[in-house]
Amino acid sequence: MPDPQQFARFESARGFIAALDQSGGSTPKALRQYGIDDSQYSSEEEMFDLIQEARARIITSPVFTSDRILAAILFEGTLDRQIDGRPVAEYLWSVKGTLPLLKIDKGLADERGGVQLMRDIPGLEETLARAAAQGVFGTKERSVIHAANPEGIAQVVDQQFEVGARVLAAGLVPILEPEVNIAAPDKQQAEELLKAALLRGLDGLGDEKVALKLSIPTVDGFYTDLIEHPKVARVVALSGGYSRDEANERLARNPGLIASFSRALLDGLTAQQSAEEYDRTLDASIESIYQASIA
Repeated sequence: MPDPQQFARFESARGFIAALDQSGGSTPKALRQYGIDDSQYSSEEEMFDLIQEARARIITSPVFTSDRILAAILFEGTLDRQIDGRPVAEYLWSVKGTLPLLKIDKGLADERGGVQLMRDIPGLEETLARAAAQGVFGTKERSVIHAANPEGIAQVVDQQFEVGARVLAAGLVPILEPEVNIAAPDKQQAEELLKAALLRGLDGLGDEKVALKLSIPTVDGFYTDLIEHPKVARVVALSGGYSRDEANERLARNPGLIASFSRALLDGLTAQQSAEEYDRTLDASIESIYQASIA
């Protein structure tokens, strides 16, 4: 079972989730945005060393504080890394008071039926046990909906709850992430189908609670009944390709929905910035997302 103190923080504290879980597929783009081009590393190991340095700079910044950052999502390889001589998950909670979360999906399968399911996750129970032993609080697992296809959306939600049940069995809190592509021409209809499927899945849960990570809805307040559902610990929103300003504006129109931003959080940060300039830029980003999350 999750630690009661941590669960209470996750469920009710003010703040938002920093998504720092860039994987092998998304890291090159993230590094380029950070001012490190492909020519500055020659192997995957060097690439992951550089993104770890970038993550550590964010986490250790004096503006990265628990009064605004509720939790942080980590890539699985980050569990093997350290900050100031401590495992990253331990550092987040012990030093920063921020809940460590773990991305557990292995990417997306090819699109079929208007959706992309998660690929198989080999060794999931072993990964969950290792995460729990390191003090990880919960997990995140992503699939994507591209069209309002009832059968495809039902498959996505069924898979999310199946993986979520394995996470719950390991004593961790799952964040189910059935993302709706913001460019989908029938996004609103897809959201309607998704919410209905999620409500059915939630009604089938026992005493446990899950969290949800969703695209910001087309209709303001559309996910209020999910936010208020007794089986939902928290509903968080991804930026999904919106600019930070637009994501914040849309988020602020949805009371109870908090951010779980990655690119929108890191936008404007570069490796070349001085410590003062870097912290000032990060502080402004954190504050804008925090204010949108508590609106």
